[in-house]
Amino acid sequence: MKYNTIVIGGGLGGLVAGATLSKFGKKVLLLEQHHKPGGCATTFKRGDFIMEVGLHEMDGLDDLDSKLTLFKLLEVDKNVQFTQVPELYHLVTENHELVFPHGTEQVKKALTSKYPEEEKGITRYLKLISGVRAEMTKLPRKKWKKILLLPFMPLLYPNIVEASRHSVGEWMDKNISNERLKLDLTAHLGYWGDNPYTMSMFYFSMAQSGFIGGGGHFITGGSQKLSDYLASFIEKNGGTVLLGKKAQKIETENNHVTGVTFVDSFNHDLGPVTVNCDNVVANCAIPLVPDMLDEPHASTLREKVTPLEKACSLFCIYLGFKSELKSVGVNHYSTCLMGDDVKSLKDIYPNNQGDWSKRTFIFVDYDKVDAQLAPAGKTVGAVCSVDYLKDWKDLSPDAYKAKKKMVAETLLQRLEDKFPGIKEKIEYYEVATPKTIERFTLNPEGAVYGYAQTVQHSGYSRLRDNFLIPNLYFSSAWAFPGGGFTGATLGGFLSALRMNEDEKWSDYPNEKLIDDRKVKLLERKEIDQSTIELTFEKPPAFNHQTGNFSILELIEPKVTALDLPYRWLKIASLQDEQVLRFNIDQDNSSFNKSCEQMKVGDKALIFGPMA
Repeated sequence: MKYNTIVIGGGLGGLVAGATLSKFGKKVLLLEQHHKPGGCATTFKRGDFIMEVGLHEMDGLDDLDSKLTLFKLLEVDKNVQFTQVPELYHLVTENHELVFPHGTEQVKKALTSKYPEEEKGITRYLKLISGVRAEMTKLPRKKWKKILLLPFMPLLYPNIVEASRHSVGEWMDKNISNERLKLDLTAHLGYWGDNPYTMSMFYFSMAQSGFIGGGGHFITGGSQKLSDYLASFIEKNGGTVLLGKKAQKIETENNHVTGVTFVDSFNHDLGPVTVNCDNVVANCAIPLVPDMLDEPHASTLREKVTPLEKACSLFCIYLGFKSELKSVGVNHYSTCLMGDDVKSLKDIYPNNQGDWSKRTFIFVDYDKVDAQLAPAGKTVGAVCSVDYLKDWKDLSPDAYKAKKKMVAETLLQRLEDKFPGIKEKIEYYEVATPKTIERFTLNPEGAVYGYAQTVQHSGYSRLRDNFLIPNLYFSSAWAFPGGGFTGATLGGFLSALRMNEDEKWSDYPNEKLIDDRKVKLLERKEIDQSTIELTFEKPPAFNHQTGNFSILELIEPKVTALDLPYRWLKIASLQDEQVLRFNIDQDNSSFNKSCEQMKVGDKALIFGPMA
């Protein structure tokens, strides 16, 4: 079995790279260790609520946004719906409030009316960030062309050159005097990093100008819709997506990648499988790759990346509310509650590591757009703050649980102080720490943004494409251009474009790997008024014990509204039976309705068994 490209990891960078290559007629195999694609672009279900894991706002989608090109190529624009959020953010401090709008002219008007003495600095700021974005669309992709242009960069691309030389803090200190204005301009810095004095002004300009120029957008139904669509696009175009499969080794010979060996993430009785290929895209975190390589490549890569600074992680609270929030004073989509001890840019980084009673956080109310994450009358929200794994990883289980509760209660009380009555509306909440993020995404230290976007390691100084082995490409938050939804999607797209131009491709038969975890329904029957039983074929080497669980994922479910097509279920069949039985509660969910409509012969995907 051979493929043109094997993609290790199903985050947005890997999905876009795989989808683009499959669009170009390449035979693609994508391996994702989780049971669903997307990485940080995923959702999960709790009760009535679809909880959005990562996306608050996606920038751009205007004429200067390169994502539009790839969205049209992959027909994302026809199959995934984007909804613009009302404004960029609502900033609140003890003695200050600002609604930051979309649109360059609107931002200039709002800020100059508040800070008339800073009109020159505001104009200079907007000119710089808009100029960086516009110049990037004109910068050639070919490396040799960039080299030829180096002597002329200050003349042809003055904004890129200026922004690349400064950190956010350095540039603002040089061009703006009012500290309150600087904080207004960096209120949601936590979407990209934690320290304005190390973050590249170039990277910040690209991201911020995308939000200001094109507005923020939410994916209707949650970011999982985009991830699922890209995965389906790969398979529709002749590729294979295997979920719950973890890459174990990148096979090499004569300084070239020759294949990938992978194992099942859930069933350890299944042995390793090796598949040959022309090239590999590593969408996984770069620090994980050395352990997949033989020497000398392992040591070479480890030596290259060990000194690089990892970005921060996040602390998140996913909230389900039993009613809408306007009645308690929540009038904006995204509200930044800045810590009272943040008086200047120099206070941001210490605050991000400080006491939770003062730490800055962002609260998002998805009900302010047509998010389609909750039934009518209810809504979903999220609290998000910068955080670090070092503050969680050495705690005992009891201490970890107690700290999660303490931090959540502290932030929710601060939310209550701002919006009296909001705590009474909470029907459900769940907490994710950097430890949670590391466990589910495998990003070391829970660093969702990959390597920090420092002045020294941003833009074209970031790790790019096949820098280690000629046919091993890197496309993730850890590589060029970096983290975030836009960074990841563009990184995957650019890698695929370069591979399509530079690689030598083999002609392989259309034969694909068979996922024998996809099994047929043998029987469906009603146990009682509240339970139905589904009996499936048993996947190979599925050796479960009494009390084990599996993930049952329906293939092409009949009903999908406000639900996800899988459940973690206790296995009802005995361990020596040759079939798998599951009892499904009749709870009127879309998953339940789809189970009721299944016919003998319909297929489902079984992950497991798990204790």
